[in-house]
Amino acid sequence: MLNLKRLASFLCLLACYQTAFSQLGFSNEIGVIAGPVQFRSDYGVRENEPTNFGNTGIGIGVVHYINFAYRADCNCYSTDTYFNDHFKLRNEISWNKTKLEHFGEWVQPYRNTPEANQLRGHKGFATNLDIGTQLEFFPLSIRSFQGFAYRVAPFISLGVHYTSFNPKVSTTYANPDPTAIGDVTDPSNFYSGWEPGSVDASGGSTFSVVSSIGARYKIAKLADLMLDLRWQYYFNDLVDGLDHQLPSNKHNDWLVWLNFGYIYYLD
Repeated sequence: MLNLKRLASFLCLLACYQTAFSQLGFSNEIGVIAGPVQFRSDYGVRENEPTNFGNTGIGIGVVHYINFAYRADCNCYSTDTYFNDHFKLRNEISWNKTKLEHFGEWVQPYRNTPEANQLRGHKGFATNLDIGTQLEFFPLSIRSFQGFAYRVAPFISLGVHYTSFNPKVSTTYANPDPTAIGDVTDPSNFYSGWEPGSVDASGGSTFSVVSSIGARYKIAKLADLMLDLRWQYYFNDLVDGLDHQLPSNKHNDWLVWLNFGYIYYLD
C-alpha cells in the first residue's frame, strides 16, 4: 500500500510538471516501447553468457516527450536556442519482468552436492514498475529532423526513475526435512553459503539511474520509429529477491533493455 501511495504521489507531481511545460506552449509527443530485458542480478555467475542470456525477460512502456523546438499554442517553432533545438524531456511509465535461475559453473550437471542442488532448485521472477524522467540530447538539429533534412536522429539520455519492485521466489530443493520441502521461508532450502536473510521476496521501492543511447527514424511528418538501448542501475540489491552478500556480490541489481518504439507527435 505504501508503494502505491508513493507511486500515486509521484504521478501527481509529474502531471503538474508536464502541465506547467504545456502552459508554456511546448509541444508533446507520446509513444509506446517494448523489447527484451537482460536482468543482471545475484542469480548465476558474473560475466557468464548463459547467465546473461538465460535471465532475459520482457519490458513494455508508455513514453511522453516535451518537445522544446516547437510551440503548440501557435503551431510555430520556439525561440531558436541550443537547448530548444537539441534537448527533449522524456517521461515514462514502464514495466518489466524476468524469469531468474542459476547458471554457470556451480550448477553444472556433474556437480551433485547439496549446495549445487540448492542452487538448481532456486528460481524466481523480477517484476518492476517504473516511472521517471530522462533528459535526451540530440547532437543533430531537432528542427531539421522534423523538417526531413535527415531521416535518422541519434540521441543519448540520462535520468532518474522510481521503481516499485515485487520479486517472486520458489525452490524445488528436496530438503531432508520433509516439512520444509519447497518452503521459501526456510533458509535451509537455499544455498548454505549465503547468510540468513539473503533471500527476501517481500518487495519494496527504490530509485535508479537510467542512461541510454539510441536513434529515431522519421517515417512521417508526425511519426517516428525509435531504437533505444538502456542501462538501468538500481539503488537496491533486493530487486531480484536475492542479496547473498558474498565477496563476489560487488554491485546492486541492474539491467540492459533493448527497446523498440513508435512515437507520435500530438501537436
